[in-house]
Order: sequence, then C-alpha cells, then structure tokens
Amino acid sequence: MIEIRIHGRGGQGNVVGAYLLATAAIVQGKFGQAFPAFGAERRGAPVVAFVRIAEQHLRRRSQVQNPAFLIIQDQALLHVPGVLDGLRDNGRILVNSTLDSETLGQQLGHEVVSVPADSWSQEFLGRPLPNTSLLATFLVLTQLLPVEALAAALRERFKGKLLERNLSLVEEITQRVPTGLWSGGEHA
Repeated sequence: MIEIRIHGRGGQGNVVGAYLLATAAIVQGKFGQAFPAFGAERRGAPVVAFVRIAEQHLRRRSQVQNPAFLIIQDQALLHVPGVLDGLRDNGRILVNSTLDSETLGQQLGHEVVSVPADSWSQEFLGRPLPNTSLLATFLVLTQLLPVEALAAALRERFKGKLLERNLSLVEEITQRVPTGLWSGGEHA
C-alpha cells in the first residue's frame, strides 16, 4: 500500500486532486481511497487530503500518518508546523515552488522535487490551480500509475474546454518532468 498526503489551501483543488488520484488507481484495476480533512472551511485555509493506493482491498480508514509521499500545493505550507510530520525517513516531497529542489531538500532533510505548478496551470488552464500539474508530475516521477489513468480520471470528472485544457497540461508535463526519477520500491 502506498500512502500519500496532499497539503494545500482551500480553492487549490486539493480534495479534487486526491479523488482524481484515487480514481486513476481504480481505473488501473487497483484499489484507491481518498478523503479530506478540513479545518476552517474557507478559501485559502489549509486543507489536507489523504490517498491510499493498493493491490488489495483497503481496510484502513484513518488519516495517513506516515506517508511515503507528500504533495505540497503551496510552498508557504512548508513553514506550517506539522506538515512534514510522519513522513517516512525515505519519504519524498513534491512541492509547487520555483525554489531549487536541491536547496529545499537540504532544508527539509528529504528528497524534494519542486515544480512551478502554478505557472504551468496558468499557462494551460488560465488560472493558478496546481492540482492537475502536481498529480501528473507525481505520476511521471513515480511511475506508480500511467498518466493515461489520470487522463481517464479527468474524463470522468470534467467535460468540454476544461477537460481539453487539463489533458493538454498532462501531456505537456510528460515532456517537462524526468520520467521515473522516483520509480522503484524503496520509498513504499
């Protein structure tokens, strides 16, 4: 079982992102689970969502305490106490940031990949909504699921121009992100 915790802010598509990732797992014949945890329910408030992906039925229903991966949709959240709590010793962090991955990794004590997800989303979607950019990046890095599974999940959720733009964004990310950089089972 792979456990992922996604940190974002209200309005960034954090919860939708978690559901898309779980749906992508299900599309691939795996078992997927996604659910959010809310504090103050308002735009801009910190939001956490949890995802589990497994080859067998998921019986665990608790929040993800010891994730293999963190996906951080707002680099400012790296300074919020508790965001990195429980990340496995060999866990990895994907962060929406223009800061250097290596520098962030040294500061945080974990392997980090930073990508300008807001800029990529602005370019393709017309607004800085980082969830699709980060999910596609995560899948390209880990090879946990094919990006085609994310595309299928997007097709289930969206239609029209919004779907087309998201699919174009996913395709572009496959060209911008190093494939399989985080593949291999040592982090699971």
